[in-house]
Amino acid sequence: MLCNEMLKSTQKRIIEQLIRKISSVHQELINREEWINQQLDKLHPNHQYSAKNFLRYLTLRDFDLRDIQAELTNLGLSSLSHAERQVLANIENILYLLYAQVGEPFQGKYSFGMHPVNYGQSAKKLQENTQRLFGEHLNRVGVMVTLPSQATDPAYVEMLLQKGMEVARVNCSHDDVDVWRDMVHQVRTVSQAIQKPCTVYIDLSGPKIRTAECFPAQALRSKKNIIVHEGDDLLLARDPDSSGDRHHPLITCTLPSIIKDTQVGHHIWFDDGKIGGIIEEKHDEFLKIKITQAAPEGDKLKKEKGINLPDTQLNLPALTEDDLHNLDFVCEQADILGYSFVRTPDDIAQLQEELIKRGRQDIGMVLKIENREAFVNLPSLILKAMENANIGIMTARGDLAVELGAERLSEVQEEIMWFCEAAMIPSIWATQVLEGLAKKGIASRAEITDAAMSVRSECVMLNKGPYIHKALQTLNDILFRMEQHQYKKQAAMGRLNVAKAFWSAQQQFPKN
Repeated sequence: MLCNEMLKSTQKRIIEQLIRKISSVHQELINREEWINQQLDKLHPNHQYSAKNFLRYLTLRDFDLRDIQAELTNLGLSSLSHAERQVLANIENILYLLYAQVGEPFQGKYSFGMHPVNYGQSAKKLQENTQRLFGEHLNRVGVMVTLPSQATDPAYVEMLLQKGMEVARVNCSHDDVDVWRDMVHQVRTVSQAIQKPCTVYIDLSGPKIRTAECFPAQALRSKKNIIVHEGDDLLLARDPDSSGDRHHPLITCTLPSIIKDTQVGHHIWFDDGKIGGIIEEKHDEFLKIKITQAAPEGDKLKKEKGINLPDTQLNLPALTEDDLHNLDFVCEQADILGYSFVRTPDDIAQLQEELIKRGRQDIGMVLKIENREAFVNLPSLILKAMENANIGIMTARGDLAVELGAERLSEVQEEIMWFCEAAMIPSIWATQVLEGLAKKGIASRAEITDAAMSVRSECVMLNKGPYIHKALQTLNDILFRMEQHQYKKQAAMGRLNVAKAFWSAQQQFPKN
């Protein structure tokens, strides 16, 4: 008897300590509630419900909750790991249950189980926002395909639609307005003819920093590809003659104004991170770069390869002159606009002004998170975008891997999806999904696993390739299977055939 009393006393003390820890989080949520409510009037009515929860989630993630999670799990209660869409409800429901364990009442903001921002209503809000962006035909994880130039052929477009394309992406970084217009026309026409709805998504290209001309050492007049090795010096100049150096290979770039923004010691990457270097010298007209990463046999560097400067605050506009020119076409033809190179809320404000001028405040706006600054500013970007009726987030994983380091990509893409879920806005899982399959006809095991994990987003993007039909078929098969087992971060506890077979084989138990 005495032993039981001691155990009960110890358990009560543990629960009371846990209550104090969680109550400090709860109190901070309540303290910020008035300020949170003041922010809602600035936002579109479509997002006010979601924004309240999003700001609560940012408050929650201002705490280190790992110890609390472990203690809650030990008691068989929610560990807060699925609290994204119901932050205050989750915290208060836990406190109601913990107080009941010690025989005391808890006075929350709402009664137990009666929170307006709850698991069920938040799931409906996320679905509502997803279908508003992509169309009502998206009642599962959607599939987006980047259209190649041959998408002006109606037979090719029909093949994509029949294989499962639900969102057609036009990339303004390639081709021209006449080709884009033809692509959109074919998608609209064929989609209607075969009665397979398809949403049109058009990406503004943004300020793309790419290599222009490449000159080997001692041969500046001979424009060829150059090969760089680890330890080599490379010059990046405004023009071929600006450095006066003939002893090192030299390249120019599409936006030479970036030279003035860089600093000695900053990292620079070429060709999606294949080649890396550090800026050793900065001059008015050129940079001297020490190559720190290249293949053992050297890497070829040629024209039109991307340049990333992850350490550098670039003084570049998110909307270029070309973007502003192309925006007329996008507003005329697109259901969704993809905003490249967005970094700050001011960038979003500029686009919002341009959309108002064109009478297209209703257009879907997808923020492409593709650089360090955009990721750091993501909460502010989401809140600013919530002034629009219809928004989403694309995780441009290729650029992010270069900007933040490949080893951080998994962490970063998870955080972006958590923010999107808390804000109840759709996320797009993009870049190199089943890339080997689309381009070479064979998928690696890692690609299959990556595609399976994409089921936690609202839409998955495939890039073009000669085997895109195989990639589409495989992705749709993977998504169909995974949707039976996974919803967002939460495993769906459907009946498993292997478990059923095991118990069916045990003769002493009756079959269900």
